[in-house]
Amino acid sequence: MNDRVSISIDNHVADVRLTRANKMNALDPAMFQGIIAAGEELASVKGVRAVVLSGEGRSFCAGLDMASMASGGASASSGMGSLTDRTHGNANTFQQVAMLWRKLPMPVIAAVHGVCFGGGLQIASGADIRVVAPDARMAVMEMKWGLIPDMGGYALWRGIVREDSLRELTYTNREFSGAEALNLGFATFVDENPHARAMVIAREIADRNPEAMREAKALFNEYADMDEDAILMAESVRQARVIRKPNQIEAVMAGMQKRAGVFAD
Repeated sequence: MNDRVSISIDNHVADVRLTRANKMNALDPAMFQGIIAAGEELASVKGVRAVVLSGEGRSFCAGLDMASMASGGASASSGMGSLTDRTHGNANTFQQVAMLWRKLPMPVIAAVHGVCFGGGLQIASGADIRVVAPDARMAVMEMKWGLIPDMGGYALWRGIVREDSLRELTYTNREFSGAEALNLGFATFVDENPHARAMVIAREIADRNPEAMREAKALFNEYADMDEDAILMAESVRQARVIRKPNQIEAVMAGMQKRAGVFAD
């Protein structure tokens, strides 16, 4: 689709890859725009039920391309806007590259290998599920450059990473492995072949009622900010949208007949 991100779709699963392998998929302005364009395409393509996000080459994403940013690549004149501009709903351009994966209506699985630093870690954190290679190199890197994480990390890490651990990693920019990421909460699974494992999960998701899957993700996205009464009502409202509909009936029939479901998107 562009020289920074590729998308291939097969059997309702979108395989999305960062393709700046010669720079370990580091984030320059073209990469920011390419990722956002990929997200917009995925949101509009009918029939995509799950997404696998990975990086080509030696790494998932090495974070900001500091040389590009230092030369003015992140300035307002580059078309990316200022930090306080809300260019994409509640997010600026920099935040959108991580937040868009959470905002997509279908589940997203990140497959992480090699280096996953700074902005790369925040992008991976936007996924619903993260499969990480045990020897992956990860870090909340921003403090090394005298910065704070500001690409959605604080919103995305809430509830998945223990706060005292997150504070230590943020303050020190200490590198940690994929194996350690599992205990910290940055990884859902550790696997020697994260992309293959992510595709298995994605295919399983794609075999479920896509309407129910999207309502479940939407509820996950909103319930952390709700009180108990609001959660209970949201469950009921979203269930009413799928129960006794053709896809839900098909899910029951497929289960009873021990066959794969045939769902309409």
